[in-house]
Amino acid sequence: MNIILIKDVDNLGAAHEMVEVKPGYARNYLIPQKYAIEASESNKKIMEERRKQLAKKEAKLMAEIANVTAVLKQSPIKIGAKVGVSGKIFGSVTAIQIARAIREQKGYEIDRRRISIVGEVKEAGTHTASIDFGKDNVVEIEFEVVGE
Repeated sequence: MNIILIKDVDNLGAAHEMVEVKPGYARNYLIPQKYAIEASESNKKIMEERRKQLAKKEAKLMAEIANVTAVLKQSPIKIGAKVGVSGKIFGSVTAIQIARAIREQKGYEIDRRRISIVGEVKEAGTHTASIDFGKDNVVEIEFEVVGE
């Protein structure tokens, strides 16, 4: 029996994909659990239209990610921290501080959980962090820790 998956199903396929399964598996599990719908002609047309809409939405999202990436890579982000005489900072720089600095200096709201700092930041100077935008879009940015 041919069905169209609505959600991702392990060991079977991804959402919006047409697969062939045994009729009992489809009727007794996939369709009642709202994981799939029957692959009739009307459902095929609806899913094809949804697939086109998702492709347009994803293309728009990729363009927005490219714009944000270009702005973030223009110049390093400056983060103020209390620095001792030897150049070491008190504490360390966190993803929350980087997200706040991006919001204030560049005007983009980026979730702190998407930011990961490469190594520990314990002294003033230029360091790198990576931002994961999802779908294999990871951007490395530079930030500069300056003394206050």
